Amino acid sequence: MLVNGRDLLAVAHDNDFAVPAFNISDYAMLNGIVDISEEKQAPLIVAIHPDELRHTGDDVMASVIARAHRASVPVAIHFDHGTTYEQILLAIRTGFTSIMIDGSMLPFAENVALTRRATEAAHALGISVEGELGTIGKTDAEAEDGTDAIIYTVPDDAVTFVAETGVDSLAVAIGTSHGIYPSWMKPELKLDLLQDIAAKVDVPLVLHGGSGNPDDEIARSVKLGINKINISSDIKVAYHDKLREVLADTSLREPNTIQPPAIAAMKVTAAQKIDLFDAAGKAALY
Repeated sequence: MLVNGRDLLAVAHDNDFAVPAFNISDYAMLNGIVDISEEKQAPLIVAIHPDELRHTGDDVMASVIARAHRASVPVAIHFDHGTTYEQILLAIRTGFTSIMIDGSMLPFAENVALTRRATEAAHALGISVEGELGTIGKTDAEAEDGTDAIIYTVPDDAVTFVAETGVDSLAVAIGTSHGIYPSWMKPELKLDLLQDIAAKVDVPLVLHGGSGNPDDEIARSVKLGINKINISSDIKVAYHDKLREVLADTSLREPNTIQPPAIAAMKVTAAQKIDLFDAAGKAALY
């Protein structure tokens, strides 16, 4: 059930839930994420950003696409945080059904121009497009790019941006950061700002940096207009922490001994996110 992001998020937008976008960086993670989505009967966005694609290699995409086709739930394959037109062309060529063009670090007019160009190319082939306005924070060196000081999305600018670019969904900056929050840092979402944006912009809204935020704020954001939430750090921490634990036994060498416990740990974290986003059981709506 391979679909594009527009069709996937339209149902979430109409039914007030959020589709999880889980970033995967190897094929075992992919299988675990699809499996838990099927178990929970939840729609799924498989997200892969440029660094992850460089790690896996472009050739893995044929297998990702095949796995999505076999899934019993709707799946979109999303190119996450592409920052150049050339990267967007690569994503189109390799079979992504949804792309994100992230011009958030650019001046407004340049962000609009880049996003519109990417949207025109993707829409010509039936591929959906996510843009970003405002900036996401960055908590550590392992996280995706972000800024030290968050630039919050201005609602009126969001209206102009959507109208001038034609994007199908919009990532907004309301106080999240990429990565894992350190103990001294208290994440806090500006839910009043989200309400203002959602009241003015009639496309699905996206929350990046969704790992580590308080569950009650995340749940509330879903009911206030967020229809896609990106989760990368939380599932990778669960996966790799369990790998480290298993690999403490130096007699182990076979992947079928080493990886299943890590996949199981990741699935527990992913299941909690699926429930939190109110996505469980929503595959029946498609």
